[in-house]
Amino acid sequence: MVADLAGYPRHARFVGRALGESSDGRRVPWHRVINAQGRIAFPRDSECFAEQSQRLSTEGVTVVAGRIDMTEFSWKPSLDEMLWGPDPIDF
Repeated sequence: MVADLAGYPRHARFVGRALGESSDGRRVPWHRVINAQGRIAFPRDSECFAEQSQRLSTEGVTVVAGRIDMTEFSWKPSLDEMLWGPDPIDF
């Protein structure tokens, strides 16, 4: 969704890479990046998979076998958000 809004449809990896390469001083919600199939892209036995699953669960997102129900949990920005950006929140 973010890649689509940025004008790069089907390039979600770019979003993930940009978040992954951001400086350590920034707190970015990298754990909210899910692949096009609604799955966590990290290997199931990795620490990153476990951390992403935990962070999503803490936010109330149901993760089952590494998958998220995108009909329930995908980001659906309002027109205001798309035009003016989201309200500032503390990550």
